Amino acid sequence: MNVRSSPMSIEGLHALPVKGMPEMGQGMSVGGEIAARAELREGDVVVVAQKIVSKAEGRVRHLSSVVPGDEARRLAAALGKDPALVELILAESREVLRAERGVLIVETRHGFVCANAGIDSSNLPGGGTVSLLPEDPDASARRIRAELATAAGASPAVIVADSFGRAWRLGQVEVAIGCAGIAPLDDWRGRKDAEGRELEATQIAIADEIAAAADLVRNKASRVPAAIVRGLAHHVTDEDGPGAASLRRPRDEDLFR
Repeated sequence: MNVRSSPMSIEGLHALPVKGMPEMGQGMSVGGEIAARAELREGDVVVVAQKIVSKAEGRVRHLSSVVPGDEARRLAAALGKDPALVELILAESREVLRAERGVLIVETRHGFVCANAGIDSSNLPGGGTVSLLPEDPDASARRIRAELATAAGASPAVIVADSFGRAWRLGQVEVAIGCAGIAPLDDWRGRKDAEGRELEATQIAIADEIAAAADLVRNKASRVPAAIVRGLAHHVTDEDGPGAASLRRPRDEDLFR
């Protein structure tokens, strides 16, 4: 994979919010709107909140239009959830992994393990409306990257980010659910540590770390759904690359299922 500069070129890291973004609607160009409000450079990484990608792709549903089935009604009664919401969660899931204490943990059709199949109602106009995850977040990232290249004349990497909980720790952290133009994993296996010992297990989730860094310059109430992370050109690639799908742990390596 062709990276654009040497790993020794790191001199600093900057996270810059993209302000003034409009309320996104179906069919709008996420990349075009970002390019109109930001000065982009080659080697930048543009981190985009999943919510505006879902809005642009028409992945918004009104709960009043959903007819819950028997399984959704059963789970909703047990968990104290809206049956229509549970129906959407089941439709977006391959498997229900946990349904207890008011929590529904599933494996989504994409292969993500998360609460409520990533469906939520924050930052949506009106009540009774929820957003679903993009159908293919890696494809979304590739499309936004192409839009940026057309509108801005630069081809930064793109990460589509969403908030995930963590099994062993409290709180949520932004992670990459889609990416293009970035090597999402930095594999240090076989390299030496500072003491000369060979590393056997270290794989750094670069795309997730960038998603989390970008979140520090925006918040859930800021109406800033995108940020530019600058200073990581050595991780940016000319090719779109394998996407965030390569970050998912294979099922046969998952010790908790």
